[in-house]
Amino acid sequence: MEIINDMIDPDIQKIRKISYKVDHNILNRWSPRSFSGEEMSDTDLFSLFEAARWAPSSFNNQPWRFIYAKRNSKNWNLLFNLLVDANKQWCSNASVLVVVVSRTTFEYNNKPSITHQFDTGSAWENLAIQATSQGFSTHAMQGFDYDKAKKDLEVPDEYEVAAMIAIGKKAPKEKLSAELQQREIPSGRKPLDEIVMEGKFRKS
Repeated sequence: MEIINDMIDPDIQKIRKISYKVDHNILNRWSPRSFSGEEMSDTDLFSLFEAARWAPSSFNNQPWRFIYAKRNSKNWNLLFNLLVDANKQWCSNASVLVVVVSRTTFEYNNKPSITHQFDTGSAWENLAIQATSQGFSTHAMQGFDYDKAKKDLEVPDEYEVAAMIAIGKKAPKEKLSAELQQREIPSGRKPLDEIVMEGKFRKS
């Protein structure tokens, strides 16, 4: 389906093709690496956490936790130094870094929660869509030291580290290395008939 919507970024419209109508913030959300480095206010940042707070979860357990550090703050290096070198290159210009943590057990009976990662993923998606609606970009990643994060951030045993997020205002791709500039483009997605199956699982 050709996208004709002035609320969708023109560059997005060139690359992302949809089969059915969806909210423009879903299409506009992607994971750039080029950030401007400008400060992010607490009001803007906590609106993202507020959106995450309202995600659904099994037994309303709300297993997600967010550990953040703003650029140029006293805690920035604590999170920044968890990153692999390749991610440090571009995350240095992010406004905020966030480590996402998920409780593996239910609070009401301390038994294992099978869906805690699924639930925490829902919270992350809420955060990402809210960021897009406010004119910010997010980039979730696994390129950091999980064990070091668990230790340095003093994450309790009943929680596991899920992912890390960079947040900020998108900047021109020219701020990146030549190699990363080639990757600074919104990605497409698999067609619906490859991911949706009626009745039973069907191999592609």
